[in-house]
Amino acid sequence: MDIEAWVWWLIGAAGLGIPLVITAMPEFGMLAVGAVAASAAAGLGVGPVLQVLVFVIVSVALIAVVRPIANRHRSQRPELATGIDALKGRQAVVLERVDGSGGRIKLAGEVWSARALDGGSSYQPGQQVDVVEIDGATAVVL
Repeated sequence: MDIEAWVWWLIGAAGLGIPLVITAMPEFGMLAVGAVAASAAAGLGVGPVLQVLVFVIVSVALIAVVRPIANRHRSQRPELATGIDALKGRQAVVLERVDGSGGRIKLAGEVWSARALDGGSSYQPGQQVDVVEIDGATAVVL
C-alpha cells in the first residue's frame, strides 16, 4: 500500500513535535508547521520539489520572524515590586495627624508611623495620602 506524500509530511510534523515537547525548543515547532504546510501543498497535488520548497520557506520565515519576537519578550520580564518597594505609590488613610515630625497612617492593612514629605504640610485623620517612600519604618507621605 502506497502512502501519499501528504501523510508522510504529517508524520514528519508529528516527529518534529516530539523533540519540541522534550527539549522545549520552539524551532522544532516552527519546523513542524513547515511540514504541515508542505503536507497541505502535497494534498493540493504540488510536486515533491515544490513541497520541499514550501517546507523550507515556511520554516525559515517562521524562525526569522517569531524567534526575534520571542527573544525580545523573554528579555523584557515584568518587574515585580516586593517588600517596601511594593508600598511606594500606594494610598493610605491618616489615623493620627501627620506632619513633618510624625503621625500614624493605615497602609496595606497595617498601622505605620508616617511623616509628611513637605515639613510644612499636615494631614488630618481620615484624609487619603500617597506614600512617596519608606524611610526605615516610617512612611513618607504626600
